[in-house]
Amino acid sequence: MAHYDLKTEQLKEWAPKLRAGDTVTLTGVVYTARDAAHKRIVAAMDAGETLPFSLDGAAIYYAGPTPAKPGQVIGSVGPTTSGRMDPFAPRLLDAGLTCMIGKGVRSQAVQDAMQRNGAVYMVAIGGAGAAKAASIKKVEVIAYDDLGCESIKRLTVEDFTAIVSQDCVGGNLYAEGVEKYKR
Repeated sequence: MAHYDLKTEQLKEWAPKLRAGDTVTLTGVVYTARDAAHKRIVAAMDAGETLPFSLDGAAIYYAGPTPAKPGQVIGSVGPTTSGRMDPFAPRLLDAGLTCMIGKGVRSQAVQDAMQRNGAVYMVAIGGAGAAKAASIKKVEVIAYDDLGCESIKRLTVEDFTAIVSQDCVGGNLYAEGVEKYKR
């Protein structure tokens, strides 16, 4: 296990090198999107429409931030259960998505798409949404404003920490953890 300080524009190059258990500190642009936004992104893809952001090399944080209090950039921004995005994630990965950040185990279809595309899945600590907010320096709603907290937002992050949970060569902390504690 290693630690990497990466700019998000480096993820496309680095994702295939990251391994389950590595820790990463990200600086750059990360997009928020949850299941309602994913459904709309896939519908836009099916209709041949322009997407709200380029998926090529992108990182999506599965989060629905709460409104910012006065003097804050953003409210609490903890991770959402990632499995809710599993029906859509393989399609986005095949279109260039490089990094997903959330919480919880992913399906085999997502793992297969990560392996096909050299992508990575990272976890952020659930329940630490207020602490995560400190690493977010700028927020801009870029699509689906009608979804409220589930709209797509462009976050400018600095020192956003996450743990690689599943990598593109089959490493999976969830599976490894279960096996470890079965012994």
